[in-house]
Amino acid sequence: MRHELKDDMRRIAATTTRGRVRAERVIGLADGRAQLPGESISRLRLLELGFAAPSLQVPIPGPHGRTFWVDFGLDDVGAWGEFDGRVKYRELPEASGRNAFEVLEQEKRREDWIRGTTQRRFARWGWGDLKDAATLGRRLAAFGIEPHTAGNST
Repeated sequence: MRHELKDDMRRIAATTTRGRVRAERVIGLADGRAQLPGESISRLRLLELGFAAPSLQVPIPGPHGRTFWVDFGLDDVGAWGEFDGRVKYRELPEASGRNAFEVLEQEKRREDWIRGTTQRRFARWGWGDLKDAATLGRRLAAFGIEPHTAGNST
């Protein structure tokens, strides 16, 4: 997010006392690299759980000169994370002329490549896992992905 826009938003938030602290926190977290609302909420939940600020939209060298992108690099724990909404498997296949099976197969190959070449754990989650930090924490823990901090929310 452009610094000028964030500065404008901070000036607007400073004109009120109601919700000002929350607004300033949200403005500080705003990042234009989040492609979907679920990614922004995921980042907030990850921070609530005690993970370090994740890297966003991380490029991973793929086969034949391709580049794969991962939503979250959880660098403090050596893991990758992806928020998957319904768009990827329902709307995008139709728009691209592929069926859901082809999209799913391509995603599986991509994920296998990323895990195999980086030797990092990889977890996916969806809207149901973002209800609160504890729910996402349980999902990540099932993959052996937990923050290094003591007293986390899970």
